[in-house]
Formats: sequence, structure tokens, C-alpha cells
Amino acid sequence: MIQTILIPMLLGFAVFMCGMKLMELALHRLAGPHLTRILERSTATPVHGLAIGTVTTAFLQSSTAVTVIAIGMVNAGLLTFPRTLGIILGTNIGTCITTELIGLNLNKLAVPLLVTSVGLWLITALLGEIRLFPALRKVRWLNLLRYSSVVLCGFSLLLTGMTMMQGVGPAVQESDMFGWFLAKADDSLWWGLAAGAILTAAVHSSAAVIGIIMGFVSIGAMPIELGVAVVLGANIGTCATALLASIGGTKPGQYVAISHVILNLGGALLFMPFVGELTSLSAWISASASGQIAHAQTIFNVLSSLIALPFCYLRAFRNLDPAT
Repeated sequence: MIQTILIPMLLGFAVFMCGMKLMELALHRLAGPHLTRILERSTATPVHGLAIGTVTTAFLQSSTAVTVIAIGMVNAGLLTFPRTLGIILGTNIGTCITTELIGLNLNKLAVPLLVTSVGLWLITALLGEIRLFPALRKVRWLNLLRYSSVVLCGFSLLLTGMTMMQGVGPAVQESDMFGWFLAKADDSLWWGLAAGAILTAAVHSSAAVIGIIMGFVSIGAMPIELGVAVVLGANIGTCATALLASIGGTKPGQYVAISHVILNLGGALLFMPFVGELTSLSAWISASASGQIAHAQTIFNVLSSLIALPFCYLRAFRNLDPAT
């Protein structure tokens, strides 16, 4: 079990997280100088906050990063708690971009993308540090090209790590523990919800957990309905990082983390009785098993945010904003 499951899984997870962090850091370097100002000026209403949260999360490829930034801005007094409500709703929509990309089964492109990223980075090194063409050393697009190459490298590592983690599927399928879990989940899909929440809280990456589930569903090791239940649980588990980031902060900052928990937990509990319908709808959109998991995640997050959006306009929340 250690050689066939644990070691490959840990190595794959390490490569996956390395790719995720490379993408997040490079994209943050591109948008970071403007991100705080955008969040501060463009969140006057929950709808504006939802749009900004969606776009920034899709760009940064990390709902956790945007949520933590929002908590930090609230703690620093740059944002009020009511202005973050729309951002939280938007982060859940924007994070679906990552799972949708994984669901496209682009694993075969990992090596070509890695080679391309290294080539682009070498070009920036020749023009920048090595000064092969001194006149081009300070052109504006040079940094953009370098950070883009790092993003491309991160995405290729993400695909590689996902392939490594999904490769343990047959071994996991034969394990007694997995058989026990399937037997329990066959009686109640709530076991899948709990498993998704616990795994995501432990590894701090819902994308990694959902990617693994895509692999299991694709090889027939797990029913799609159970995979969807795990996805709903993963949305709960992803709140763990925001809760940790809010510890020791101001009351409004803690309210941001709590609102994130309420949104994801409430949405999961609301949709759990409709896992079958959610699965059928995603199957109507895509024929591939991994695509169905990705679409189920997207449908769930979009509907949850739209359902919660009107509540953000309640006077009780607006009264917490001293600017109103």
C-alpha cells in the first residue's frame, strides 16, 4: 500500500501543489499591485463584489487567496465586512475555472506546455539578465512574458501531478479501506460529503481533491453520484484556510470567514438531496465522467451564489457598513 498508493499520491500531490503555487504567485505578481485597489473601489454593491470576486479568483486560480486577501483588507480597515459578501460569492464561481480545465483531460499537453514555458523563460533571460539585445532589456512586455511562462510551467506541473495522483486509482480501488468506504456510501451519500470536507480541510486544496475524484470516476472506481457528493463536501472543506487566516484578527475579519462557511455549508446541505438531479444535469452537458464532475461543481457554485446574492442586500448587513 505504501509503494503503490501512498508514495505516488504524495509525490503527485507535491507536484500538483507546486504547480498551483507557481501559478498563484506569478499571477499575483501580475495583478497584485492593482488587486487591492480594485477590491477597494469596485465592491460598492454585492453584485459588483460578485463580479470582481469571480474575475480575480479566475485570474489568480485560487479562491482561498482572494478570500484571505479580503480578510486582510477588512482587518486593516480598507474594506468593511458588508463589502466582502459579494466577493465571497464570486470566489466560489471563479474557482470553477480550475476544475473545468482539469475536466478537459489536458494531461497529454503537460510536457509540451512545460517545454514551451522553459523556452519562453529562456527568451526573457537572454533579453533581460544576459542582455543579448540591450535595447529590449526594459520593454514593458518582458515581465509579462516571464510571468506568463511561469504560469504555463505551473499549469503543466498541475497536469503532471494530477496524472500521478489519478494513476493510483486502480490500486486504491482494490484496497479494503476504499471498499469499506464505498459500502458505507452506498447506504448514504452523506459519507461522500464528509469525506470531501475532511480531505479538503486536510490538504487545503479543493481542486486537488476534485481532480482525484475525477480520476476515480473516469475509471469506474466510484459512482458519479458519490463523486458529486464528495465535490459538495470539498466546498465545505475549503473554508478551513479562511478560518485559520481569521484567527487573531478583528471581528469583521472573522465575520468574512464565517460568511464563507455559511455559504458553502448551507449550499452543500441545500443541494445534497438533489445530487441525482445535479448529476443528470451535468451528464446532459458532458458525456465524459470527469467533465460531469467539473460541471456539477460549476452548477452548484453558480446556483449557490445566485441564491445567496439577494440576502446580501438585507438591511442587517448594510447597517454594519459605517459608510452607509
